[in-house]
Amino acid sequence: MTGSLPKPSPALRLLLRRFSLLLAAYALLRLGFYVANREVFAEASARETLWAFWHGFRFDLAALLLLNIPFLLLSLLPGTGRGWQRALRGVFLTLNAPGLALNIIDSQYFKFIGRRTSDELFTITGDIERQAGQLVAHYWFLIPPFALLFGLLWYCYPMPRPGEEPAAPAAPPLRRFARTALEVALVAAGIVLGIRGGLQLKPLRTGHAFVQTPPSLGHLALNSTFTFLKSAIAHLNPDRRPGLERRRYFASAQALEQALNRRPVTARPGAPRDNVVVLLVEGFASEYNGIENPGQKSYTPFFDSLATQGRFFREHYANGRRSIEALPAVLAGLPALMEGAFITSEFQVNELHGLGELLGRAGYATSVFHGAENGTMGFNTFAGKAGIQQYYGLSEYPGGRRSPDYDGHWGIYDEPYLQYFARQLGQQPQPFFSTVFTLTSHEPFPVPPQYQGRFAPGELPIHASIAYTDFALRQFFQAARRQPWYRNTLFVLLADHTSQSIRPDYQNLLGKYKTPLLLFHPGRQLPPADVRRITQQSDVPATVLDFLGLPGGPAQLLPFGYSVFDSTVTGRALFYAEGTHYLVHRDYLTELTADNQVRLYPYRTHDSSGGPLPQPPADKLRAYGDELRACVQFFTNGLLDNRLYPPRPAPASR
Repeated sequence: MTGSLPKPSPALRLLLRRFSLLLAAYALLRLGFYVANREVFAEASARETLWAFWHGFRFDLAALLLLNIPFLLLSLLPGTGRGWQRALRGVFLTLNAPGLALNIIDSQYFKFIGRRTSDELFTITGDIERQAGQLVAHYWFLIPPFALLFGLLWYCYPMPRPGEEPAAPAAPPLRRFARTALEVALVAAGIVLGIRGGLQLKPLRTGHAFVQTPPSLGHLALNSTFTFLKSAIAHLNPDRRPGLERRRYFASAQALEQALNRRPVTARPGAPRDNVVVLLVEGFASEYNGIENPGQKSYTPFFDSLATQGRFFREHYANGRRSIEALPAVLAGLPALMEGAFITSEFQVNELHGLGELLGRAGYATSVFHGAENGTMGFNTFAGKAGIQQYYGLSEYPGGRRSPDYDGHWGIYDEPYLQYFARQLGQQPQPFFSTVFTLTSHEPFPVPPQYQGRFAPGELPIHASIAYTDFALRQFFQAARRQPWYRNTLFVLLADHTSQSIRPDYQNLLGKYKTPLLLFHPGRQLPPADVRRITQQSDVPATVLDFLGLPGGPAQLLPFGYSVFDSTVTGRALFYAEGTHYLVHRDYLTELTADNQVRLYPYRTHDSSGGPLPQPPADKLRAYGDELRACVQFFTNGLLDNRLYPPRPAPASR
């Protein structure tokens, strides 16, 4: 019929069928991700979960179009013949194999970092290479689903049926050209529209996945190809910053400063110049101890006992879910309020004043110890950024990787490494400030051969490893108390993040950040403090300066954390999860969504399972909303402009 629309060409029909195959594969990947992490989505109803699957189609379309641009362009070329079609299939499989692998791997990696993978993989390439054999042996069960999906893509890849490839077309050349140009234009427009995610004002972003209830379903709607490609492109484009968009909640610096609720630390002449030791324990979540979980099995009997002898803060939260996010918070008071890690971001060159620098000015010897390969997660370079004078990694440990104390995975087992740490502290000039980051309770959670069977396996793989690390802490304190520096030392013990979970009361947003904080001093009464106040990792710098009587104004300390000895505030905690920023207070949990909506939830210790208040108190909604917006604006714009601290005064002209 003369007025009917022309049928799509065989090449276009083939392209649509091939792309539909990819969409079907990603639907299966999403189903696998859901099954592997279903406890994360336990709060969601069946209807909400199905909606997340449907919502994910938008992200699949964007990711697959972006990943397959070379294949899409080649498919529009006027090549025919079986050889050309086989070459196209090779390009198709080569481009999409990494996407399949990334999503399958993320079904397990997500359990440790609590988010879809971004280009952070580039930062741990060395660790992956060193442990490739062990990782394959441990996660062998991920290979069959990859092989199956890859085989299905190869087998089901649509090839032209006999007679489908046209011979020389009978249509006039001009008409053939017009038709081809129209198809190319439509495909190009579809690619652009699909990658953008629609006709909305701004292109599709990771945060758009979390504008649903419950927000945890955002992880299900996303796919790892999308998050990886988006973060990688953001790093390549100097006009865009990964996960950061300039905020304009407050028009003036005065209004912003007032809403920040900053609490400087004032100098106290005559305060003790004691040593400070920070024990940053891998994966040492609150869920595993007994002091916070009476009546439950404890895997940390020594820590439970030590906690009764110091200031144990029961409402403490980590600022992030990854080890790489812990050091900036603990050493510099910088919480993880963006998608990527500060240590590996372009902002790592920004001005930053860490405890190493601040205490070094006061005459302290400063050091960081970590028994993993030097360079792991950039800890050695960040230690220098924070002003730390000496970094001790695996290379400095006697024997290094050849040592019998090497665990074959990450580094030195905790017990011998903490003994080494205690001996090294005895060689430091006093006063000293030293941080040790343990590693044994990291996946794959090894226990030294000589202790096999000594520590009960528990219900999760990590339980025996946590029990071993608790034993290593006991041995460390036994060795330390024989040292002359022991009685004039403040010990700060906390975790980098949570890890595996089996208890339902911790399997919620707040539970994923709930970790312990203990201050212990064997030779001095600590200042009074409310142990029920909200605390966070970013409180450590202000707390240490306050205890030592050193000044901590805007030029030294970031405004996010408070000293735990400051009785004028009840504390707070900040973190970023599921595309959303959160602020924890003792009465409410405040949420700032990706579309700038503020919600209040009643605060309960490590429990955010309830929904937002339908009619929150207006004064709290305004005050806490402004405080959270101020923290996000200060953090974001401060990084973008390199203005986290006041500008230094210009030198006086002569």
